[in-house]
Amino acid sequence: MTPAEVNSKWKELQQKIAEYFDTEIPDIKVMLFLIGVQELGQGPKKFSKRQKEELMHIANCRLFSKLGFYELEGLDQDGWPHWQLVKPIPAYTLLEQEMIIKSLMIDYFEDIFNQ
Repeated sequence: MTPAEVNSKWKELQQKIAEYFDTEIPDIKVMLFLIGVQELGQGPKKFSKRQKEELMHIANCRLFSKLGFYELEGLDQDGWPHWQLVKPIPAYTLLEQEMIIKSLMIDYFEDIFNQ
């Protein structure tokens, strides 16, 4: 996708999520949190600040696993997924990082919505 296509689809995705949750337009951090909760698979509940950070890390690992950077190692005793970095992530520019993460999120949510 071109950057313009990514940004257009990103705005559509943000709107769809905002409508679904009846909330304001989510930013990247909120979307990472949602993906993390989805990947954890324990449903909505109260999370500590540390757990929220871990959920966002889980989301990043899950998203970047699509590009071959991470592999799922397994779950710990509490059911939290643990990922292994299998190849170094290149030093992308900030704009490249933003486009990649948005594109991966678009693909992730398209898969979720099409299930």
